[in-house]
Amino acid sequence: MKFILLSPKNRTAYNFRGDFIKELVSKGYEVVVTGPDHTDVEKIEALGARFAVIPLDKNGTSIFGDLRYFRLLTSFLRAEKPDAVMGYTVKPVVYGSIAAKRAGVQNVTALITGAGYTFISTSPKARILGMIVRRLYRVGLGKADHVIFQNRDDMQEFCQRKLVDPGKCSFVNGSGINLDYYRTVPLPENPAFFMLSRLLKSKGVREYLEAAERVKEKYPSIQFYLLGNYENSMQDAVEKEYVEGFIRRGLVRRFSETGDVRPFYRMCSVYVLPSYREGTPRTVLEAMAMGRPIITTDTQGCRETVREGVNGFLVPARNSDSVAEKMIWFIEHPHQIAAMGAESRRYAEEKFDVNRINEEMLRIMQI
Repeated sequence: MKFILLSPKNRTAYNFRGDFIKELVSKGYEVVVTGPDHTDVEKIEALGARFAVIPLDKNGTSIFGDLRYFRLLTSFLRAEKPDAVMGYTVKPVVYGSIAAKRAGVQNVTALITGAGYTFISTSPKARILGMIVRRLYRVGLGKADHVIFQNRDDMQEFCQRKLVDPGKCSFVNGSGINLDYYRTVPLPENPAFFMLSRLLKSKGVREYLEAAERVKEKYPSIQFYLLGNYENSMQDAVEKEYVEGFIRRGLVRRFSETGDVRPFYRMCSVYVLPSYREGTPRTVLEAMAMGRPIITTDTQGCRETVREGVNGFLVPARNSDSVAEKMIWFIEHPHQIAAMGAESRRYAEEKFDVNRINEEMLRIMQI
């Protein structure tokens, strides 16, 4: 039996789908992963999978580039003759589902890991792109046999917009988290805050930086860390000069993308993600598994990760004052950090164990 995973980026294939790939391999499947380039191929192959390059500009708007990706996918799938195919993010879901059915694949799954920029932004360009994306989803999801969402809110919205037949929809609690790899570690001596994200407006990077500035006015010794790369090609990117201004003033320390993020969770006492919308935020699950309380937004996906006042707090999206208020609460109630961090770990074990989620996905996919 052969399973093909259509991935938009190599790093997400081994970071977010790695345990799923290993589970399939352990069941005797030949697993093939497609990606846009040769970056970190050895990490994917170390999971037991074979890798194939199918060029893709996941953020591009060129119809010719998308048609080329679709043609290459169709030819590849016809040649490989897989028993099952799964794509995630917009282009692998849409073009992958259509290509798989054209190639005669009998078991096609679309994994919706979040609605994305075009469902959030209200700019004229985003509204136009949103209309196009929703039409593409309607066609692509119509070809899928199973559509798996990572939170109930997204599933409900897609069904209400008539983008997908409710009868083929299911949801799981995100991508899950490997609780053996992400273990609880001791807290730092003094409160410190951390955010890990691509540097995008919709991830709440500006709100995090503005909140740090407000907190520093009252508690100048508190540390703020930010890990993420600049995303110059994205319509939603936070300007580099804007971020660098906070760095130059000593308000935050920024680190570039790295292969092992655990040391950065160790440096913080509270994890913060003021995102406007998520599927289920993987970074929050990592922080929870490592015993950190959470400050995140009361929005799709994010709200699934917090029991209010138990393992963290939910704040309104696009509201840096509310983020700062909760940061200050933790600074002024340091004895609560360890207790709420322990609740985060318990919640991760109860709801987000990657093994349980992978079992549920395989059941839904009839594998």
